[in-house]
Amino acid sequence: MNTTEQLTISIDEGAKKKAEVICREIGMDLPSYMNLCISRLINENGIPFSMKIENPYLNRPFELLRDAGRIAERNGAANMTLEEINAEIAEARKNL
Repeated sequence: MNTTEQLTISIDEGAKKKAEVICREIGMDLPSYMNLCISRLINENGIPFSMKIENPYLNRPFELLRDAGRIAERNGAANMTLEEINAEIAEARKNL
């Protein structure tokens, strides 16, 4: 039978409150999360995972800008001037 020991840590009060809110949002309490972290740390022999609440809409504009940059690189348009871009747009509109 395994025996349990108490672990006491010191943490900034604000950080603790934020951590408790996040844990509640993912359906657990802070002590359960700490037990989970320690178990996984032991089983994986390192930090094996990331548990975070992501707002996909927050990062989406940056993802789209990176994608546009990659497309421009592939098509040789990454170093175009504004005048060149406007000229291509004007030409494309003529063909509509």
